[in-house]
Amino acid sequence: MNNILYSLAATLLVSIISFVGILGILLKEKLLNRILLWLVGFSAGALIGGAFLHLIPEALEEGAQENFFVFILLGFIIFFILEKALFWHHCHKHAHEGRDCGVKTFGYMNLIGDGLHNLIDGIVIAASFSVDVSLGIATTIAVIAHEVPQEISDFGVLVYGGFSKAKALLFNFVSALLAVVGAIAGVYLISALDDLNYILIGITAGGFIYISASDLIPEINKEGKTKKSIISLAFFLIGIGFMYWIKGIFE
Repeated sequence: MNNILYSLAATLLVSIISFVGILGILLKEKLLNRILLWLVGFSAGALIGGAFLHLIPEALEEGAQENFFVFILLGFIIFFILEKALFWHHCHKHAHEGRDCGVKTFGYMNLIGDGLHNLIDGIVIAASFSVDVSLGIATTIAVIAHEVPQEISDFGVLVYGGFSKAKALLFNFVSALLAVVGAIAGVYLISALDDLNYILIGITAGGFIYISASDLIPEINKEGKTKKSIISLAFFLIGIGFMYWIKGIFE
């Protein structure tokens, strides 16, 4: 029962994070872009740290089988296919560059893709809490670290696509609530199917590695100015260090 409550509380917190998009209204564009780059660096480090310092070691310690690594690879492939199918990364860049990408249609497409992403987040958070509370907390932190810059970007895409600012915040929150639905589904699926939690954790680890290595780190590498590049690298290392610190707290 505690695992259910932890999972619901964690996913509700992740859902509330969607309102961070309001920063897109309050902050000047130059300052927002600078903060986003720092957040992207931290997020990349937190996801890599979450995969290699928490998810993989904890699953192996709890008795995951040798084919666990196959599920890590499968997770990497699944997230690659999802990204290609939804054109998330491609159209994000076009939207921020002010270029047309079928924007009106993409606004709704972005909501669908983000909703699917949030649903998966809820399932994997539930899977993590089913193994260990500390693993659930670490996974939730990694998800939140990624959600903050993504939600700010999603808000910008929706406004650019013709949504009012109020509707963009509302629809983003409704999409984010699918994480709670995912947590509920995850709890019942894991109780019904043996070893599903380890399969989901493996897929999550692969997904975390993919998002960090294929989406976030390349964004950091685009920064040509030495000072900004060093700061972004520092936030990447801080993200890894933070996840290592979290691990030490619960040992």
